[in-house]
This record gives sequence, C-alpha cells and structure tokens, in this order.
Amino acid sequence: MRFWSKALAMLMIGGVVLGIARAQTEIKIVLKGGESVQIKNVYYVSNCRSIMIGLPEIEVLEGPPQVTLSVKEGMVLPRRQNCANRIPGGNLMVTAKEVSEPLQAKVTYRVKYKTKDGERQRGDSFLLSLFP
Repeated sequence: MRFWSKALAMLMIGGVVLGIARAQTEIKIVLKGGESVQIKNVYYVSNCRSIMIGLPEIEVLEGPPQVTLSVKEGMVLPRRQNCANRIPGGNLMVTAKEVSEPLQAKVTYRVKYKTKDGERQRGDSFLLSLFP
C-alpha cells in the first residue's frame, strides 16, 4: 500500500513539473502603443525550397482590437529544416495601435499558406502586454 501512495505522489509531482515547463515556453510580448515587433519567420518549404505561392494570410482568432498582425515580405533562413540558403518568405509582425490603458491578453492566430501542394494552415498563440 505504501508503494502505491509513493508512486501516485511521484506521478502528481511529475505532472506539475511538466505543466510548469510547458507554461514557461509560451511566448510573452510587451509593446507600447505604436510599436511593432517581429515574432517569427513564416515560410513553407520542401527539400529546402519554398513551395509557397505569394505571401500567407494572417487571421486573428482571439485578441484585443488594439493589435494587428501582418507579414512583411523578405528572405528567411529555414533553420528548423537545417537549410543552408535563404528562401522567399516573410516575417510575422505584431503592431500595437493607440493604447489608452495597460492591458494583458492572449492572442491566437492562424497563418494560411497557399502552396504548390494546396492550401495549408498553422495556428499559434502568445501572451501580450500592452502599455500606453
């Protein structure tokens, strides 16, 4: 009986530790009114070659109205795929409009890609703090 209670306690502690580790990996962005910042590169690649047709579209699913997301066209380096050369893509930018009072919110968005293989999409979210 004592063994099972220790095993259960260890599982609960492990779950709490994993939950804390996951919470710490979420991106946190802090902006003042009128500021913009790049949050990630956007591209779609196969065999280290871009298969995107045009720039991807950004759709904000959840977030404050003072924030806009856009794609700034440019050459990007697909590091996750270990590619040596830059490819056509863009930078995902977040911009804060006029902010009258401090605000904290979660922003959830979807990136829609048009590729040679058809339409694709990916979603992500980040925590945002806005200040005047």
